[in-house]
Amino acid sequence: MGYGRIISVEAGSLAEELELIPGDKILEVNGTKLRDIIDLSFAFADEEIELLIEHENGEQELLEFDKDYDEELGVEFESAVFDGIRRCANNCCFCFVDQVAPNMRDSLSIKDDDYRMSFLYGNFITMTNMGENDFKRIEQYHLSPLFISVQCTNPELRCEMLRCKTAGNLSAQLDRLAKADIEYHTQIVLCRGLNDGEELIRSIKDILARKPYALSMAIVPVGLTRFRQDCYPLKPFDRESAARVIEQVEFFQKQEREKTGRTFIYLGDEFYFLAGREVPVAEYYDGFPQLDNGIGLARNFMEEFAAAQADGKKSSDTANANGLHLLVVTGTAVASLFERLALELRVKNLEITVVPVPNNHFGTTVNVSGLLTAHDMRAAIKQVNRHYDGILIPESSLRVGDNIFLDDVTLAEFSSWFDSRVETVSGGKAYYKALTDFANYTGVNDQEAAYMWQSNAAYTKRGDYKK
Repeated sequence: MGYGRIISVEAGSLAEELELIPGDKILEVNGTKLRDIIDLSFAFADEEIELLIEHENGEQELLEFDKDYDEELGVEFESAVFDGIRRCANNCCFCFVDQVAPNMRDSLSIKDDDYRMSFLYGNFITMTNMGENDFKRIEQYHLSPLFISVQCTNPELRCEMLRCKTAGNLSAQLDRLAKADIEYHTQIVLCRGLNDGEELIRSIKDILARKPYALSMAIVPVGLTRFRQDCYPLKPFDRESAARVIEQVEFFQKQEREKTGRTFIYLGDEFYFLAGREVPVAEYYDGFPQLDNGIGLARNFMEEFAAAQADGKKSSDTANANGLHLLVVTGTAVASLFERLALELRVKNLEITVVPVPNNHFGTTVNVSGLLTAHDMRAAIKQVNRHYDGILIPESSLRVGDNIFLDDVTLAEFSSWFDSRVETVSGGKAYYKALTDFANYTGVNDQEAAYMWQSNAAYTKRGDYKK
């Protein structure tokens, strides 16, 4: 068991009334020791509360009070799990964390595989480190939906890919979740020549057969960086192989839409970029159930941009009477999309230069904006040999709250490198506003959320496990 260390107290909250302050630790609620905010939430549902607190000076205090049934404490914790994040027990041949550059901050090397983080924040888990007590707790608290890293449903191949002898138990584990009425989203990290082709077809059919407990399936291409040292031979997808994956999946997508009106199976945007194809229309994403996993980000961005364009008014011809030149900095995968949207505006006196940033840090095969470093962006911007008035950068490249890039450069430090104003862009609506009203536009602040890369190759919208 551990404790919940408070890092902030909400104004006007019950915690403020109790005079709790940052640094205080919550040890027990009504005599129950706490493992995480799940325990806290259930224990705090009582109306009569005994709260055991330890102050920073080591002094303990028992607070007794009454509260409404649905009244919350009103604090933010250092971590959502008080007894430590459950680490991954696998040695996956495709693990992205193993490919992170050396000497980067420690948080980038955390391999979490914790069912609590799956329930709370949508982190994908393999379930290979889960025991009987874990499943009993999921059943007791009905922790649903979960997010499951399937990778493949062939037991032998899954053991080979995850390099874990218990990885072949997936089918029995999914059976148990279904018996407990637990729903789940699934993910496959697709490795060319390994779990694609016939194996992918098998996995799709197996997961489709598990509806309605299986809610969706995301298929994302394996990410390979220049720091990968694993001897297992993996190849990145190219135009031809990406097109084959799209064609295979489209067969099942069409079948599902005809039968149920939902697509259910969604491909990562990178497949469409690699194949040189347009991403599907918004309807095919069924409300974007795996948006935080990077599924449909491009289409969602376009939809937000179009909605903002329809609702807003373009800048007048005289709004930028002296001319305005903006640099739009982005990953190479979506550079053409950003340029196309900017050109559609046709705002006079506004000039846009899209700056695709090669990822020299991780390797140029990594082409998403969320994995760009400050130094790579700086190098690309330096290649612009003319005056510009402002710089727009992807908010996804920052760690939420701290506003720090992957190479530990702060946003403030990055901004100080340039004479022009630097602003972040979080989505299509923000991009539209930045282009049409840059003078009054402001991007991220310390309280706003950003897409953040995690070890499961997903993009999750949250802070560093704070609640």
